[in-house]
Amino acid sequence: MELTRRVLRAGVLDPNKDFTLQETEVEIRWDPLTGHTARVLGVPRGLMPPNDEDLEAIAGKTAESCPFCGDRLEARTPRFPPDVVTEGRIHRGQAVLFPNLFAYSRFSAVSVYGPELHYLPLAQMTWELVSDNLATQAAFARAATASDPAAQWASINANHMLPSGSSLFHPHLQGSVDPVPTTMQRLLVDTPADRFRAYLEAEQDAGERYLGSTGRVHWLASFAPLAPGELRALMFDVASPVDLDDDLVQELGGGIATALNLYAELGFESFNLALYGAPPGSDGYPLNLRMACRSNLKAMYRADATYFERLHWEAAVDIAPEELASRAGERFCRPNASAP
Repeated sequence: MELTRRVLRAGVLDPNKDFTLQETEVEIRWDPLTGHTARVLGVPRGLMPPNDEDLEAIAGKTAESCPFCGDRLEARTPRFPPDVVTEGRIHRGQAVLFPNLFAYSRFSAVSVYGPELHYLPLAQMTWELVSDNLATQAAFARAATASDPAAQWASINANHMLPSGSSLFHPHLQGSVDPVPTTMQRLLVDTPADRFRAYLEAEQDAGERYLGSTGRVHWLASFAPLAPGELRALMFDVASPVDLDDDLVQELGGGIATALNLYAELGFESFNLALYGAPPGSDGYPLNLRMACRSNLKAMYRADATYFERLHWEAAVDIAPEELASRAGERFCRPNASAP
């Protein structure tokens, strides 16, 4: 597999350099799975400045009316009908999952890391917190697909902090189970199964963006990112969140926590995540994940979603995937991890 790229060059007469001719580069990259394109800017432009807000102070103000906090969660969040979830909600450790009051899907769920965790900086994300939250979502996906066998398309997602699209400060995951795929689920499941393995092997051979394996999960810095700081994960022995066993939940949760700790080191506190499931048992389809940074919360911040991202479906980023991989180092590597 060839990882395709093309360099474009633009010349301008720069007023900061006596109007002398200056050349800049933009690299177009093609995603090896879906074929979408991305633009990696040749020079860092400070498009994603690090966080400098007092998020703890903002948390203190928003916690006063948060429906997910403390005893309010029991009183103000809905429950599932007993034919979907017998107990109404799903608990694992501190994590609690309940239905979304305003559903986006046939089955729509919200899971908090804990009612007392209204402020959870990314540096404080642990494998246990993330794994427990993932476990509630996997249990929800199994319950939903059992309740309605026609709903086979499950995903686990995150909008973390307001710039990511979250309407609440309290950190949480969101689950979706539908009878039809989202656009990206459809594009991914239409990708030939052997192309996922070829992509992974090409990145392992290149060595620039392959981050390592934690056992059953392979991590990469995305060659053609959809958003800044994008990381990808591939799991070749499962196709859906329904199939996540306890060991894989813990392994994947540890990897996500590691990624979020890395984002914190880079100065970011807002992110999106999507774990794209296909119908359980889909032959050759690997359960795969994308996660990426979003702009930091501040009074006058630049939204990182422009006409490129929203209307052209093409990101323009100044965080090079190779630099992201370099900053990640070997934190995703486990000695003697199995090959796909």
